[in-house]
Amino acid sequence: MVDQVGYRGTAEATDNGSDYNANTFLVWSILARVRTMQVCKVMSVTNAGGVSPVGFLSLKPMVNQQDGYDNAVPHGEIFNVPYFRLQGGANAIILDPQVGDIGWAGFADRDISSVKATKAQANPGSKRMFSMADAVYFGGILNGTPNQYVAFSSSGISIVSPTQISMAAPNIVLQATEAIGLTAGTQITNSAPEVEVDGQMTQGEGPHGGNASMAGPLDVTNDVVAGGISLINHEHTSSSPGSPTSPPIAGT
Repeated sequence: MVDQVGYRGTAEATDNGSDYNANTFLVWSILARVRTMQVCKVMSVTNAGGVSPVGFLSLKPMVNQQDGYDNAVPHGEIFNVPYFRLQGGANAIILDPQVGDIGWAGFADRDISSVKATKAQANPGSKRMFSMADAVYFGGILNGTPNQYVAFSSSGISIVSPTQISMAAPNIVLQATEAIGLTAGTQITNSAPEVEVDGQMTQGEGPHGGNASMAGPLDVTNDVVAGGISLINHEHTSSSPGSPTSPPIAGT
């Protein structure tokens, strides 16, 4: 409220109207010092998507403080903030925050600095409680449209990248009850010491149809038909009319 000399504080005129009002003002004054969660912007990050332990970042709370005259008093930057990663043991989804991201930060009820430094059970580093210095970033609100993502919808799962998708493992299995489609704008490369195909193979006459070449040697168990002529069952003809013909001679 505003007093005789023009000072404006946080109390209302009714806060001194009764003991209840006075006690309520006292309780709210204490609760105002308790930090729970805050919308923050990422200012810097130690990690950039590489395979490494969970890193740290710095945050800027986005909701300003106000003085008694409702003037904005921006918060300072919070440094050395651990951030959340979905991880169990050595299994993780690596999705490090980036500068400019907006997300939630929660504030621990006790000083977590000793645990951050040792990654082990420890006493509180100080007597502070509900402090912004003990922030943990969870991330993921009020951000823009991604161009690299994994999308889950009623039509299925989409994995999209503007650059490259890499998979690495001793064994990779692709299994479909109906079909697997591979489409590339320029080339599909299949490189292995041994390639086995179990099923009928067809080269279509679509927009990408063309010649087929093979370094060989080529061993075929059954017949080969080219232009309707069987490699096994065709007959040789003689240049002299009436001369006998003979089937192909098998190689020795």
